[in-house]
Amino acid sequence: MISRQTITHPFNRGDYTVGAPTPPRWARTTPIGDGGAALQSADPVPVPDAVLAALRDAAHAVHVERAEVVARTRDWWAGSMIGETDGHPATPDAVVVEATDADQVAAVLRICHAAGIPVTPSAGRSNVTGAALPVFGGVVLDLCGLNRITSFDAASNVVDVQAGMFGDLFEQELQETYGVTTGHWPSAFAVSTVGGWIACRGAGQLSTRYGKIEDMVVGIDVVHADGTRATYGDYSRAATGPDLRQLFIGSEGTLGVITGARLRVHPLPGYAKALAFGFATFAEGLEACRRILQRGATPAVLRLYDALESKVHFDLPDTNLLLIADEGDPALVDAGLAVSAEICAEYGPELDSDAVFARWLNERMLVGKSSDGFTPGPGFVADTLEMAASWAELPGIYTEVTAAIQSVPGTLAASAHQSHAYTDGACVYFSLRGDVEPGRRREWYRAVWDAANEVLLRHGAAISHHHGCGLLRGPYLPEALGAGFAAFAAVKEALDPAGILNPGKLGLPSRFGTAPLA
Repeated sequence: MISRQTITHPFNRGDYTVGAPTPPRWARTTPIGDGGAALQSADPVPVPDAVLAALRDAAHAVHVERAEVVARTRDWWAGSMIGETDGHPATPDAVVVEATDADQVAAVLRICHAAGIPVTPSAGRSNVTGAALPVFGGVVLDLCGLNRITSFDAASNVVDVQAGMFGDLFEQELQETYGVTTGHWPSAFAVSTVGGWIACRGAGQLSTRYGKIEDMVVGIDVVHADGTRATYGDYSRAATGPDLRQLFIGSEGTLGVITGARLRVHPLPGYAKALAFGFATFAEGLEACRRILQRGATPAVLRLYDALESKVHFDLPDTNLLLIADEGDPALVDAGLAVSAEICAEYGPELDSDAVFARWLNERMLVGKSSDGFTPGPGFVADTLEMAASWAELPGIYTEVTAAIQSVPGTLAASAHQSHAYTDGACVYFSLRGDVEPGRRREWYRAVWDAANEVLLRHGAAISHHHGCGLLRGPYLPEALGAGFAAFAAVKEALDPAGILNPGKLGLPSRFGTAPLA
């Protein structure tokens, strides 16, 4: 079984606490650069003493100490890291409020709504776009205390879970108590929460079999900006007007605070098998993936690595490696892999599938792995960019985006792999790495993102597949959504007329000012 191995997987190298938020992985005691502003407004919104007193009465705990705020808002975004390693924490000014149930969440929002205080929902903080940074100060609403499974419907295979439950603990309880799995395995699943997956429209590494998080959500519980509460969905299928669940899935806390959800789960699989093939070009591999999906096979893993990533991850620099793996009923798994093998054999011989699969299982949760011939210096920056487009557009996008990244002075390398596939298109996940003067890191970083997104917008691609938008992609959202952006802003105005929910994100206008640009 692919997913079961993750519970006891050796990726837990002791650098985080199981079931706890993201660690301060890049905190330093001395700066390495010559500046770099915090990712926060120059005039953050203070929380008056009377509001603090009300929050202390309403919530589980309130934290105001600067060091505590810095630690409790630190995330995994490269944009935050640039400032932090220059001695400037991303968001040093805010009040952190811990809630342990939906009643407390509602009470906190009522207080902040009445006072006009911005509220940034937060939990595991594994996000890589700055989505949970309190850029205008105010209140950070820590949801990690909403951390348990509340019920399980065995006949329907639906679990009711609170939004602050961490992925590793959630999956462990599902498997050990109920004999089921979500099949949702994002790289950061042990430092991310169920609510975060939903708020950022996340995807796991087995999404071709199990779907993205929006395919798993049956219903969600939301607290609105004014503290009122509603449940959306809870039907297997419906024709009762528009699917309002989808307003909140991917809304990154800008439209409401998710406190709980019902998710589809699956019986634990007892059988898994894998294949690996090499291709002369990345485009050939994409074509094989397209044919596999359109033939009707849905392997849990369909990952195509370009030549650079084949070298870095598998020591196979002279090929574009495709890993195909599946788990579940043996008859279905074998049939799907037979279809895949028949198609791939037209392009070249099978590789050592067992060795490739074993290495992938052992290293698939490692992020930032780099062994392509350089030693990172103090000006090193690394990030990833995941996008989605049609099969017709993807080969050209791959070529153009890698060229655009490499054209920016200071870039060391650009590479990619196709990570999530569908009958009509796929997600390609780009890695970008640069080494510049420490004081120029932010300049290089934004130039690379601008260059890559110019290509994506020109091709009409989705500029994010599963990381969301936050601060990083906010500047591109109006162009990406076109006329639809006005509709999105109108929904925000209707649901949050005071504009208190996660202001500055997703490119939405904010009454508190203009969001900082990383």
